[in-house]
Amino acid sequence: MVVCALGKPFLYQIPATMLRIAIQAKGRLYEETMNLLSEAGIKLATDKRTLLVPAKGFPVEVLFLRDDDIPQSVADGVADAGIVGENEYVEKKSSAEIIKRLGFSKCRLSLAIPKDEKYPGPEWFNGKKIATSYPEILSRYLDRQKIRADIHVISGSVEIAPGIGLADAIFDIVSSGSTLTSNHLREVEVVMQSEALLIGHPGMAPEKQQLLEELIFRINSVQQAEGKKYILLNAPNASLPEIIRILPGMKSPTIMPLAEEGWSSVHSVIAEQRFWEIIGQLRDLGAEGILVVPIEKMIL
Repeated sequence: MVVCALGKPFLYQIPATMLRIAIQAKGRLYEETMNLLSEAGIKLATDKRTLLVPAKGFPVEVLFLRDDDIPQSVADGVADAGIVGENEYVEKKSSAEIIKRLGFSKCRLSLAIPKDEKYPGPEWFNGKKIATSYPEILSRYLDRQKIRADIHVISGSVEIAPGIGLADAIFDIVSSGSTLTSNHLREVEVVMQSEALLIGHPGMAPEKQQLLEELIFRINSVQQAEGKKYILLNAPNASLPEIIRILPGMKSPTIMPLAEEGWSSVHSVIAEQRFWEIIGQLRDLGAEGILVVPIEKMIL
């Protein structure tokens, strides 16, 4: 029991079980992860960056770590779950389980060489020195290709290594490719694709597993709404069969009769990338009063 400022007692209940989720402490993955959690109704209790921060709206505490520490922390049970780049998960050969592919923070791990070098194929790397922060992934690739090269491990700005004579080539994350261009490098081999993963501790307690499933449900609801629009329109009944064909909705459009004889109101969900194409078809079929509304969450 806690006594408030007015002298009246009130009860403050601390959640019996908290799900601890490890998140990268900075960078693009941090920003996109925090946006996703916020959309899922999980708000951090403070803006101050500390190692462990409780959240509002859900029994979760967020553990901020370096990206390369997350896989092992989850595998060891220091955190119950984590959101990490697939590149780090594969590099660390973690025993943590992949729970869900999240579809954001996409990039690739590629080999790049000085832009003026002629490149006949992967055999170019025989006898070369390759700078990277991902020696395990690179080593496995070179073994598959039967290439013998010297791997030079660097933490940080790998892309500068050829320019200062530390290496002949690099193996690093590539997103837009602009960093390679600015360092006079060009991408020649894509070794693996990467995206954000939700990973979990293999021995998670049942009550924490239940919290994780609820978190996944919230994440799915947010992601299913991405790129979708809710559309409402009035249409002549004679055009309804063709409109239903154009607007299948999640199962089928909702159709309600209007007070005006021969007309109905139609409600559905459409993908944003087909928005203008579909709107044009609906107008040709006599649809009027078309209203388009953004969708924040979608429960299927």
